[in-house]
Amino acid sequence: MAKHLSTTPKPGILLVGFGSVVPRAQAAYERMGARVQAVFPNLPIRWAFTSPRIRRILAQQGTCLDSVEMALARMMSDGFSHVAVQSLQVISGKENHELLINCRMFGQMVGGFRDIRVGLPLLSSETDMQNMTAALLAAIPPERKPDDAIVYVGHGSPHPSNAFYTALMFHLQERDPLAFLGTISGWPDIAAIQERLLQRRIHTAWLLPCLAVAGNHALKDIAGDNGDSWKSAFERAGIACNPVLKGLLEYDAVADIWIDHLKQIAGPWAASDGKLS
Repeated sequence: MAKHLSTTPKPGILLVGFGSVVPRAQAAYERMGARVQAVFPNLPIRWAFTSPRIRRILAQQGTCLDSVEMALARMMSDGFSHVAVQSLQVISGKENHELLINCRMFGQMVGGFRDIRVGLPLLSSETDMQNMTAALLAAIPPERKPDDAIVYVGHGSPHPSNAFYTALMFHLQERDPLAFLGTISGWPDIAAIQERLLQRRIHTAWLLPCLAVAGNHALKDIAGDNGDSWKSAFERAGIACNPVLKGLLEYDAVADIWIDHLKQIAGPWAASDGKLS
């Protein structure tokens, strides 16, 4: 890493989300920021959002958000020497790889950061899988009846890391045979999950987003009244649906997994009393 021009260490945290125009999703990001600040009270926290479309819409409404590159440039300009970047992604797909590349490039700039580290996505190890399984099963609504299915819906990706979703469904079904996990843009897709529900003669399914926040994907693709949503498709097949519009950041046990990953990279800086290399 290039040596920073300042002799006084200044560590900080950059949280990275996709972004959303939905108020509930924005509130979830804010709550996550507050939780991280409580864990790292002495480290400044900045935000970046990866969706150009979301940034553009919010800018038109008077709210300007930084991209990852702009946020890092601002932190460099503001004299940060050590930066811990924690993305709120579920799997290590294409976006996470791009984040790693861009952070590495910032770390190589002459006169830039002394150290820049990137935390792992939500599902990155067997321990993460076990913790996530417990958290998702604990999130099942108490009104759920024994013969009701629970269907978690993630974003999904053509990237090989999409396999984490199928592995997670295996773990879920080891503990609850009527818990399923499908994806909007990967596999298992809506047709695969619907076929499994019909084979089990399921009459009612609870739909829960396996997404960081309950934004437009949750409102439209999962629970929407349009003909293409998971809710509409299941109802056409004779399966009644109960959507639960809560994102993963709204469950403390899930948010804690991301925070644990952040602790792995920023923990030593928070406890260093200013003595950083």
